[in-house]
Amino acid sequence: MSFNSFGRVFRFTTWGESHGPAIGVVVDGCPPGLALGEDDIQPWLDARRPGLSRNTSPRQEPDRVRILSGVYQGRTTGTPVSLVIDNVDARSRDYADLPPRAGHADAAYDSKYGLRDPRGGGRASARETAARVAAGAIARLVVPEVRIAARVAEIGGSPDEGAWPAMLDEARAAGSSLGAVIECVAEGAAAGWGAPVYAKLDAELASACMSVNAVKAVEIGAGFDAARRRGEDNADPSMAGGIVGGIATGEPIVVRAAFKPTSSVAALGVKGRHDPCVGIRGAPVIEAMVALVLADHKLLHRAQCGSFRDTA
Repeated sequence: MSFNSFGRVFRFTTWGESHGPAIGVVVDGCPPGLALGEDDIQPWLDARRPGLSRNTSPRQEPDRVRILSGVYQGRTTGTPVSLVIDNVDARSRDYADLPPRAGHADAAYDSKYGLRDPRGGGRASARETAARVAAGAIARLVVPEVRIAARVAEIGGSPDEGAWPAMLDEARAAGSSLGAVIECVAEGAAAGWGAPVYAKLDAELASACMSVNAVKAVEIGAGFDAARRRGEDNADPSMAGGIVGGIATGEPIVVRAAFKPTSSVAALGVKGRHDPCVGIRGAPVIEAMVALVLADHKLLHRAQCGSFRDTA
């Protein structure tokens, strides 16, 4: 059994490899009649794509999206929306004859499948996240009342933005890399979205963010700090991150995701073009995953508890 899909009602499936001819996504369960064109998706991809600064991978991918199905005369039809993004700057030779790389999924893929795509990590590459961002752009159309914004909150353990450039320069010069924490806030999600037990909104947000390559931890609201508080202190609604009992309260939803340092580093003899801090490009990805979960739960809530208008 293969797991390349996420969601219940609003469901997406990503496909493609880092150094294959293209990557893409199929979004199923999208409501009909939404205004959608390639220009609605492209800005989100532009925010994630590499090659925009010295602190991201120099790989030059324009990440131009094409809509292949599910849209007619600028409106979604209710049928699967298929999106494709061509890979135009793959350099598979950088990975030729490499043994399994430390910190990568190379050996894990060998253990599971008995073979692996050696070209830049295949499905385990951060390249796969472009497809998620494209799907997230459609999800935002389902939840227009929700404002979703993510930012880099820490790099290399430091919350001081002024210190980051020097830290990144030092890591780059040493052939190393740094981790990062991304904080995402979603405002406007209606009270009632979510479910009490097996589809808790916070659990599904955590699952969505943990599925992103390089993410190693997720916090909702106070997160791990809640374990260090007394009960009367933790009862403050601001500590809940907008979710109680698996159900949205109507307050801002706060999610933080910890990205590990980029595993491909010269200090370990790995060649190629890599981000000194892959988390820098993580904000648009986490925004997309939050949008995808909220779109799914808005439609789930409508199906069980009321009309689409009632949950807007």
